[in-house]
Amino acid sequence: MQTAGYRIIPVNPNESEVLGEKAYPDLDSIPKDVKIDVVNIFRRSEEVPEVVDTAIRLGVPAIWMQEGVINDEAAAKARAAGIFVVMDRCLLKDHQRLLR
Repeated sequence: MQTAGYRIIPVNPNESEVLGEKAYPDLDSIPKDVKIDVVNIFRRSEEVPEVVDTAIRLGVPAIWMQEGVINDEAAAKARAAGIFVVMDRCLLKDHQRLLR
């Protein structure tokens, strides 16, 4: 996605840098002046509710759960908060498909 011009802000408590970008331990650690357009979740399905709660609190407009990441309850909660939600899909694959 970086090669397509998107800025990736990695969130990973085990890394200090990913793809040449500073990594943050959690969403709350991202500086408040950085606009987050999409939270792309690469976590186990049972860990999604915590990420969704934070995204709701931060006012993130979209949540994307990668292939194999499914949590209907968290998705419903995000949608009820006005967040656009995609679940069990690969962002890169969909981006490439749409460009064809």
